[in-house]
Amino acid sequence: FARQVGGDDVSVTMLLRPGCEVHAYEPTPKDIIAIRNADVFIYVGGESDAWVKTVLEGVDNPNLRVVTLMDCVELLDEETVEGMQTEKHDHDHAADDTEPDEHVWTSPRNAARICRKLADTFAAADSAHAAAYAQRCGDYVEKLNQLDAEFQDVVEHAARKTMVFADRFPLRYFADAYGLDYYAAYPGCADAAEPSAATVAFLIDKVRAEGIPVVFTIEL
Repeated sequence: FARQVGGDDVSVTMLLRPGCEVHAYEPTPKDIIAIRNADVFIYVGGESDAWVKTVLEGVDNPNLRVVTLMDCVELLDEETVEGMQTEKHDHDHAADDTEPDEHVWTSPRNAARICRKLADTFAAADSAHAAAYAQRCGDYVEKLNQLDAEFQDVVEHAARKTMVFADRFPLRYFADAYGLDYYAAYPGCADAAEPSAATVAFLIDKVRAEGIPVVFTIEL
């Protein structure tokens, strides 16, 4: 999103390398220097980015503008749906504790909100190119709106509206946007990676019972 909105007027650096496990990421000294030298720092927010607060408190850059993606949208809680493997909680926590789902960008409508926030932030940091940021943002949001309409059309004419995800489920916002039902092994940011036999059996039974032709997994 930052590259689309910023174009040639910004230099975008991604701290996490492709394939890096975001839930276990810790910044290197080089990463901290990059943040200190930046004009804008963008991060998702939530528990996976708990390290950010500590780093920002130690970064001596009073002009640094920070964009938290989770602050750009209306948040949804992670949810435990039927058949999903639940994780054991500490005695200090209630079994029904929920956290906001961090995967806010998976809905095109949220993506549009995020892009508008980035355009405003870039313009505040670099007023000379404000019109260019606004133009690129408008062009990209138009594409996102078209994608949203295409998704809506597909769902409205679909034979079924149920997804099965043999993994953590990162598409809470996408599913909510289009009225989709889903079954998955875990919520989006679960720590565990080995579902119980009962969870596996439930998902297999669901696929068979509803004649679902596709099971989704995460590549990594």
